[in-house]
Amino acid sequence: MQEIKNNLYNAFENVLSKDLDKTLLVLQNGQKLTRRNVVKQSARIANTLKSLNAEPGDRISIQTEKVTDSIALYLACLRGGFVYHPLNPDYTSSEVSYFFEDADPTIIICDPKNEDTYKTLFGLPKKIPILTLSNRGKGSLISRSKSQSTEYRTHACTADSLVALVYSSGTTGKPKGVMLSHNNLISNAKTLIKTWKLSEADCLIHALPIFHVHGLFVGINCCLLTGGSMIFLPRFDSETVIESIPRATLMMGVPTYYNRLLKSGKLSHSKCKKIRLFISGSAPLRMDTFNDFKQATNHEIVERYGMTETLMNTSNPVDHLRKAGSVGLPLEGIATRIVNQTNEVGELEVKGPNVCLGYWRQDEATKQSLTSDGFFRTGDQARKDGNGYITIVGRKTDLIISGGLNVYPVEVETVINNIEDVLECTVFGTSDDDFGETVTAVVVRKDGSQLNAEKIIALTKQELASYKVPKAVLFVSTLPRNTMGKIQKDIIKQQFIK
Repeated sequence: MQEIKNNLYNAFENVLSKDLDKTLLVLQNGQKLTRRNVVKQSARIANTLKSLNAEPGDRISIQTEKVTDSIALYLACLRGGFVYHPLNPDYTSSEVSYFFEDADPTIIICDPKNEDTYKTLFGLPKKIPILTLSNRGKGSLISRSKSQSTEYRTHACTADSLVALVYSSGTTGKPKGVMLSHNNLISNAKTLIKTWKLSEADCLIHALPIFHVHGLFVGINCCLLTGGSMIFLPRFDSETVIESIPRATLMMGVPTYYNRLLKSGKLSHSKCKKIRLFISGSAPLRMDTFNDFKQATNHEIVERYGMTETLMNTSNPVDHLRKAGSVGLPLEGIATRIVNQTNEVGELEVKGPNVCLGYWRQDEATKQSLTSDGFFRTGDQARKDGNGYITIVGRKTDLIISGGLNVYPVEVETVINNIEDVLECTVFGTSDDDFGETVTAVVVRKDGSQLNAEKIIALTKQELASYKVPKAVLFVSTLPRNTMGKIQKDIIKQQFIK
């Protein structure tokens, strides 16, 4: 049944409306925005989108930097029943053209610097309005919104109505659009709030990007559902985060953030005494990072595990053993199992209200991702100890996670193979103390070519987001293959990863 109570925004509103004058966001410049500020702005934006003929179920593609009005825009999509479709602002025009074509948005919201390019983008229908949004309230979206009403009736929907379309990378083919429902987001946030004992008294350092599940559906949703506040930073910067720590009770980050905080040498027990929890996810947390951080701050980082398709699945506990190298215990209401085990390691499968609706317009991929009894195949290899703690030991695929962001090798290989003097290449991830993993390319040059690593990196930067660009390029005369002609990446890794 379609009811307002099923809409995620209604759950937020029930909390926020209790005290609209309470501070919700503290910006980097010290400015404070109340709940009332953000709620009213979200209504103006929702009315603006509706005036441009957006209807419930329509996709709103958003590729902007993280700015003051980002949360209001997110809430506007919820209120209107529009499908929130976030994109990494680092994507190039050639990358986003695929997402625009596949998601088929009704409206595109981008950074002002991309407006002219997107208006002429190949394959983009001219009828699609393109609005802009940047910091300090600039851009055509906010200009249009100023005259709009600060009232908006929340769209009534079902619990399984599509609320967000987030693209997840794989190692083969194109990225797939993951369809997330209102119930997916509400149930997972409520479970995390209970697991981590979050409350209205908490203040979160929010330095994560919001085109990603971690920053948006974990960080922001949990804060809005508890009525807590956020120190809302445009990006991670060690100095700024360290300055913010004494004023906060929570921090969520990827392992790269914690590595950089440690390298600053400015952490201390006294500086971190107000913090309740440091939480890490999106990439594996190294055991030495866990141990070094505990020594520097007197805090054990809470590592958790999730993915775009399932949101959060497990977490180390708050009040009991936090096991270094483990992603903890299954969250309440989420079933896990490990199948096809070899030496206690097998593929992790999960089931619960957190599992997505499926892949956008890809029925076969959706079918293949689920078992006959409804478990989602994560593709991650894991083991479980006698106390139920789960450890992720690898991936079935070759997916690279760099700084918490997914890189699929095929995309990088395609770009490099198109370079004139490249005969062939292969791409894989190598361990990195800062990013967790970085991209490495092994290249075979054409006969007589003097092509160097610097040229390959420079050309790749023109086509791909920075985190996908190889940090190292190595050259070989041939690539090893099996009898079927497939490149044997494992042999190459053994040769170059010492």
